[in-house]
Amino acid sequence: MPVELRNVSFTYAPGTPYEAQAVDDLSLTVCDGEFVGVMGKTGCGKSTLIQLIAGLISPSRGQILMDGEDINGRHFDRDRLRREVGVVVQFPEIQLFETTVRRDVSFGLRYFKWTEEEKEASVRQALGWMDFDYDAVKDLSPLGFSGGEKRRLAIAGVLAARPRILILDEPVAGLDPLGREAFLRLLGELNRNGTTILMVSHNADALAEYADRIVILKDGRLLRDGPTAEVFADYDALRANGAGVCQVREAAEALRRRGWKIPAGTVRYGQLLEYVSARKRQPAAGRNCAGAREDAPADSRNCADAREDAPADSRNCADARKDAPAGRCLL
Repeated sequence: MPVELRNVSFTYAPGTPYEAQAVDDLSLTVCDGEFVGVMGKTGCGKSTLIQLIAGLISPSRGQILMDGEDINGRHFDRDRLRREVGVVVQFPEIQLFETTVRRDVSFGLRYFKWTEEEKEASVRQALGWMDFDYDAVKDLSPLGFSGGEKRRLAIAGVLAARPRILILDEPVAGLDPLGREAFLRLLGELNRNGTTILMVSHNADALAEYADRIVILKDGRLLRDGPTAEVFADYDALRANGAGVCQVREAAEALRRRGWKIPAGTVRYGQLLEYVSARKRQPAAGRNCAGAREDAPADSRNCADAREDAPADSRNCADARKDAPAGRCLL
């Protein structure tokens, strides 16, 4: 079920002193089974974009197509849109309102043509995905949980509908590190099982690890669109446009500047770990790096952990002997 935007524009408060162009002549296609990350500075149009795709607002100009049909067309089945597209808005916890967790998480299933057993099974599964014990929380008030737990409950309410397209706006903001990693792994599993995911986030690390493709917006226009490794490889452009650079890319760039031969497309932790581990396994001779072996000949080492007893003229590093001639150590 591909989603296509054709020359879409959207203006808030048109014809008033508060008029603001949020999306400007944007064309974009999201194919079935993709995991697409959307990045950009605050105010670049990310949240407006996902509201347009979800049919929550209509474009000022252009078309949004689902399977070739205009979702804002007179004859489009809007019920189908609600069944197949799930939206996790920013701060979803403010939408909790029911008296019990079970009623709140199952609210979106009221008009689904499922049996009560199917609905309960889906709610149980969604709560389990969010690390809740169904039997322990089903009769509790959703308003009595902590902020992070409320967010997970709200997300469970979207997942219970088993959408084919899942759209998320800053879903990991406010989650603790363990909860964030567990949720991202869940998104990866859903994506591998066929769910199309469009995720807006300022968390470059999360998108680098899980997204297949990155879209960067600037002033409502498409700035970059391409494979994750390719987009993050353009380090200087990311920094210049304030899109955010993942920590692995930052570390890889720092090592590249010190002479390490690490590919520019290294953006995931496992990739970086592999290169670092491979370098450590290399023979000491010929290496001029921070990880040179302690027993390497002094003349092959020019690094931070040079032996204390190495001749001073072979060391140009931070921990050179205190008694070395001043001209022999940069620091």
